[in-house]
Amino acid sequence: MMICHLTDLHIRAPGSLAYGRIDTHEFFTSAIDALVKLSPAPDAFLLTGDLTDYGRPEEYAALAQGIASLGRPAYLLPGNHDDREAMRMAFPNHTYLHNQAEFLQYRIELASFAVVALDTVVPGKPHGILDADRLSWLHDHLDHVTPTIIAMHHPPFVTGIEGMDQAGLLEGATELETLLSAHHNIERIVCGHLHRSIQARFANTFASTCPSPAHQIALNLEPGAASAWNFEPPGYQLHAWRGGRLVTHTGVLGHFEGPYPFRNPGSTLLNESPE
Repeated sequence: MMICHLTDLHIRAPGSLAYGRIDTHEFFTSAIDALVKLSPAPDAFLLTGDLTDYGRPEEYAALAQGIASLGRPAYLLPGNHDDREAMRMAFPNHTYLHNQAEFLQYRIELASFAVVALDTVVPGKPHGILDADRLSWLHDHLDHVTPTIIAMHHPPFVTGIEGMDQAGLLEGATELETLLSAHHNIERIVCGHLHRSIQARFANTFASTCPSPAHQIALNLEPGAASAWNFEPPGYQLHAWRGGRLVTHTGVLGHFEGPYPFRNPGSTLLNESPE
């Protein structure tokens, strides 16, 4: 069982550039073209927020067209750039988005594990929260047996990228950690928002963030540093169930030389000198 994790697409209408420079629609199209060629193919796709840049119907229409070509189930979660009602309207056949009156939260049972999605969005704000209602829902949708992935947009830990931490999960992280500490079947907490791969110990598991298929947040751990972005290689993650545990791979999108064998032609030696 393998699930492909995408996040922070920030899709705009064709021809509209984010920050005046980033063609997020083209990046998304290129990502889809690459992901449909993955072998083995993922069993499902998980998209953890900031799916669009403005939450507009035409942006969700582009998202719907792209994920339809993947040929696998896709599970969507909102980020701070998304609009819950626009998502529901754009994806009427995604029944898991229509289970609650307010939040887009759900539990999906897959072949080897469950995915429990948490909505951290505060409408109109860049930061996220997990209030008592959302945490109560989570408590009711966890068990102590099924291997489980928790999915959310805002990571529940401080990353050290100060500008992003100021717009991180500002309420509910401590309560979430207390709740999850009572469960030993949480395989991973997978998040977006940071536009890069970051990992931290959290409760009885690890929480991690995923690169964006478009732009990345600059790695700057200096105190007081302002948030910035760059064109580091775009990426995605694969969460694969292997030997009773979840193994995560971070992949990059783009064209690079290789792969090349470690053996020279006709040789049986590894790392052989060309001389």
